[in-house]
Amino acid sequence: MENRTDCKSTAFSSTLRMNCRGRELKIDHPLIMGIMNLTPDSFYDGGFYPSQEDMLRHVGQMIRDGAEIVDLGAVSTRPGSVGVSPQEEEDRLLPALDMIRKQFPEIFLSVDTYRSEIARKAIDLGADMINDISAGRFDPAMIPVLKGYGIPYIMMHMQGQPANMQHDPFYEDVLGEVRHFFEGRIAEAAREGIQDLIIDPGFGFGKTVEHNYLLLAHLEQFLALGRPVMVGLSRKSMINRILGTNPTHALNGTTVLNTIAILKGAHILRVHDVREAAEAMKLCREYVTAIEAPYRANDN
Repeated sequence: MENRTDCKSTAFSSTLRMNCRGRELKIDHPLIMGIMNLTPDSFYDGGFYPSQEDMLRHVGQMIRDGAEIVDLGAVSTRPGSVGVSPQEEEDRLLPALDMIRKQFPEIFLSVDTYRSEIARKAIDLGADMINDISAGRFDPAMIPVLKGYGIPYIMMHMQGQPANMQHDPFYEDVLGEVRHFFEGRIAEAAREGIQDLIIDPGFGFGKTVEHNYLLLAHLEQFLALGRPVMVGLSRKSMINRILGTNPTHALNGTTVLNTIAILKGAHILRVHDVREAAEAMKLCREYVTAIEAPYRANDN
């Protein structure tokens, strides 16, 4: 029965609650966050949704497929990208956010931005959480701006910036350094009164393939920080460099890594392919239930 410890560490075995401006986001199983890129140049789905109808149709399909959260991003942060102006980000993001909020009032909406002013405007339009790839490093006003809103803040680790993050990333101890980074950012957010934090190790953001697999293999080190852990593995190069695939053909590899992440305790999966991730989550739930069954019988 040595597997009991492993399954006890999964997101199925406890319940976490996040306050989204008075609405409760309950995490009692791994949640699926569907990606909605509003960019022409994202590494996989850039330019997939050229019209408002395409965008709304895709969001609706993600919700039907099992997404509990939809993450809207208007700036590509793929390796080598150089970003866009605040005005261009706002022009892409805010009209889309407004339409999606009105069309799907019950879905939890996340906005992927590192700019505090964009975050403020997005929250005013109905965003439920902010997903910041820089954890407040790119815009020091981000954490103070979020202080008064009462929403979850997703903090990701990244070495460098998107334009240079994959230029020979180096760590003495990737696990220790990423964990130390989060300890500092959690403490800073707490000083500002922000308690509803989600941490993302930042797979593919300033890491080699080896770094990425070390982070996944030892995900429990981040669970120990007491915050929900989000993982974004979807169609990334850590899959393609091992399998010789490309983002278009990386769905099978993505599902394998999402399954590992679920069993390692991930609370949120950020994915392009919602249906497949939701299916993996359901199968993992049955597997964990089967592992626990003998213990429940003995307890009775």
